Amino acid sequence: MSKNNDVQQESLFIPVTASDKLHLRRISRQHQGPPVLLVHGSIENGKIFYTKSGKGFAPFLARHGYDVFVADLRGRGKSTPSISRFSDFGLSHTLQEDFPAIIRKIKELKGDVPQYWGAHSWGGVLMLAYLARPTEPVQVQAMSFFASKRRISISSLKKFLMVDVVWNWTSKVVIAGMGWLPARHMRIGSDSETRLTHRQTHEWVVQQKWLDWHDGFDYAAALKSITLPPTLYLTGAQDDVLGHPVDVQHLMQETGCHNCEFKLLSRRNGNMHDYGHIDILTHHDAQRDHFLTVLEWFEKNKQLATFKPESGSAG
Repeated sequence: MSKNNDVQQESLFIPVTASDKLHLRRISRQHQGPPVLLVHGSIENGKIFYTKSGKGFAPFLARHGYDVFVADLRGRGKSTPSISRFSDFGLSHTLQEDFPAIIRKIKELKGDVPQYWGAHSWGGVLMLAYLARPTEPVQVQAMSFFASKRRISISSLKKFLMVDVVWNWTSKVVIAGMGWLPARHMRIGSDSETRLTHRQTHEWVVQQKWLDWHDGFDYAAALKSITLPPTLYLTGAQDDVLGHPVDVQHLMQETGCHNCEFKLLSRRNGNMHDYGHIDILTHHDAQRDHFLTVLEWFEKNKQLATFKPESGSAG
């Protein structure tokens, strides 16, 4: 266990199969406060939310009274084993096995109390998909997503190079040869992806309807049929591909957006910077800027009714 400015950090490991363990980084002051679950996006790991020295969104929330749990999804970060050509899991395993195991662990430590959820990029899509038909019941009080989108509808030269050339074509060639996507070694991300995760992610990014890969379950229709927790969507004015404001708002519309807000982080709107896809979480000024906006969102929604989906309620 490490301490920085009275904030403690410790690593928890959760078995999900005979060989796979998930890493959960717990960051808090004496394990006090409401639980927060943070989930990273594609070709990332949980370090997008924290550093050992106490910087980042997770330590920020901990210093303001929350008990924060940062997930490394299967094979990423400190989860074991790391992704390789032998890894055969995908997003379906994330939703059906990883999320339930993480939720059970938090409930074991904190009790079945309302949780606050936050995510970066693709992590927000996974959280919404889980809430559309959860397998482990969970109470969620409020959510905040940084640069989360499902589809990429915009067109630009930068999008063509980043998505069509690198993510779609080059990555598929690499995966065909190696059996997995070593994104960090390719310098296109912070962590690796499996063959199946890459394929399932690609299908959701390009398809018009948000359908399950196996049984055709309509996630958008399910989300529109329930009242989700109050959700704050943020993206930066410099995020012109992976979290483009148009596509973030498309995701909001897919959920029905019964109680949500959208904020574009820019100097024009009163923020300190025009943020991009990564520095929306890593910029040293974020804690004096939009992190406070998220904190206010969580605080103002503490007294509202808690979202309580039942296991399999939408499926």
